[in-house]
Amino acid sequence: MKISVIGTGYVGTVSAACFAELGHDVICVDIDQSKIDQINAGIPPIYEEGLSELLKKHAGNRLSATSDYDFAVTNSEVSFICVGTPSDAEGSIDLGIVKAASQSLGNSLKNKKEYHVVVVKSTVVPETTEKVVLPIIEKHSEKKQGEFGIAMNPEFLREGKAVYDFMHPDKIVVGALDKKSGDIVASLYRGIKCEITRTNPRTAEMIKYANNAFLATKISFANEIGNICKMLGIDTYEVMEAVGKDFRIGRHFLNSGAGFGGSCFPKDVKALIGKAKEIDYEPQLLRSVIEVNERQPLRMVELLKNRLGELKGKKIAVLGLAFKNDTDDIRESRAIPVIRELLDVGAIVSAYDPMANANMKRLFNSIEYYSSTGDALRGADACLIMTEWNEFKSLDNEFEVMKKKLIIDGRHMLGHVKNIEYIGLCW
Repeated sequence: MKISVIGTGYVGTVSAACFAELGHDVICVDIDQSKIDQINAGIPPIYEEGLSELLKKHAGNRLSATSDYDFAVTNSEVSFICVGTPSDAEGSIDLGIVKAASQSLGNSLKNKKEYHVVVVKSTVVPETTEKVVLPIIEKHSEKKQGEFGIAMNPEFLREGKAVYDFMHPDKIVVGALDKKSGDIVASLYRGIKCEITRTNPRTAEMIKYANNAFLATKISFANEIGNICKMLGIDTYEVMEAVGKDFRIGRHFLNSGAGFGGSCFPKDVKALIGKAKEIDYEPQLLRSVIEVNERQPLRMVELLKNRLGELKGKKIAVLGLAFKNDTDDIRESRAIPVIRELLDVGAIVSAYDPMANANMKRLFNSIEYYSSTGDALRGADACLIMTEWNEFKSLDNEFEVMKKKLIIDGRHMLGHVKNIEYIGLCW
């Protein structure tokens, strides 16, 4: 089929490239000309494993990019809204970009005679598709639902593994107001071996939020247990290894550490809290999930102070800046509050990340960034490990260049390294 994808961020670009791989003709739409030029040249605007190969394969063939909504809608049968849904000042979802995209799609649908399906893939709180997107499209297209289709198709992609997850999903959810729209969206995934869950839009929206909120809850739960275990002299990883063998629980997302970050979990849990507040419900568990996560990375600085005392003038090496390994994304990285606290107390910060130095420099330009672990560690009074990069697992002799060999590990990365003082955040 012919598809248009509105927005070329992580979800939009990955979805476009993967739909092209499935044999569909795809037109990407964005207002950023630099992203349009990159995609048309087969260059991904973001880093994602496997994405570059797909863009090189399909750009100029099954995949193109434009800023022209009319062209994209006229030359497609289905339009996916894949724009950002950031948090507002209070943590609730900001639907400004979704509304703008819906208006533009409505305007372009006004003069189109053929049936067209609009699919919301952006992560939006329940009722958004029906009560926000649909009315805007109806108003600006001067058509009623039925003359065009409307559906919600949430994504469940891990950054760093998004291409793999799209092509090998554990679930595909299609929420539609009518069978025709749902059938069309479901047909786009033909060729992927996965059961498709068919439901209504608000249920599809809630599935996405419940999914992310539960995973975030597992992480904060594991960190809370880890903090207690550390105080009792218990190895929390040994505890969770046994707990995870319970088939009702599972081992994934039970690793204690510095907490969760990224573009999804913090934002989505806060947005769900905001939606609950809107309907006059107090989500105590979800608030606790966020509170634990916000406190957790600062415990690393507390451990640092307990060992070094006054941190003013002390050089602290921070290894890992991305919110997780295999990405250059620093959104909600747990390194951010740690660096901010270190700077507030007058510490000198040296930093290294295999991919995220440039992105973090836009946020903190007063600290020193290095191109290797050894350079960042040279002369340091302590080292904080913040991200689970594989190269950090094999660190050993690199610590010899430190002034004081104090390592505080926020990700359970190191085994037994000789001649250093090693402190695990939760173990």
